[in-house]
Amino acid sequence: MTGKLSGKTLFRVADLSQNQATKFQIEPDSEILTRIADDLNLLGLKKLRFSGQIKASGKRDWKVTGQLGATVVQPCVVTLEPVTSRVESQVSLLFKHDYEEPNDEEFELTDEENTEALGEEINVEDVMQEALALALPLYPRSEDANLENSAYTEPGKKAMTDEDARPFAGLASLRDKLAGGDDK
Repeated sequence: MTGKLSGKTLFRVADLSQNQATKFQIEPDSEILTRIADDLNLLGLKKLRFSGQIKASGKRDWKVTGQLGATVVQPCVVTLEPVTSRVESQVSLLFKHDYEEPNDEEFELTDEENTEALGEEINVEDVMQEALALALPLYPRSEDANLENSAYTEPGKKAMTDEDARPFAGLASLRDKLAGGDDK
């Protein structure tokens, strides 16, 4: 990695103070912003700042809390034009000494969904990038984006409309036909 971060990002757990919080603040340079944007499939990442603290939680666990702020550029879900959004997020992640990853394919998320296994080091750059990925707008949309009704089908065939897809759309015409047949 040739880019620079403005602050320390890797903390050895053995060096952390048990009695007071270890503060951090990181602001990646343009080279790292480009790498993160590529990793997250963003069109651009203009600003990114993550500040907070690492604090003991009990005798053997550690908690990372902080504030994440970023300006991101994503493609509009309708027009694919660039959409710039401001992301602000509170981050809280507990690193547990005795945490075991769920081994079932399906498992229920609990209060421990923001919990990870504690290793020898805590990398707040990884925490920052994961928090940014989770905070991104899911469906960015430009202000002038209009979603119009479009119908596509093979040549010579009638395109299916939203009205055709409704489960009871044909029942009214069937009722009318049946009612008209009783009059004869």
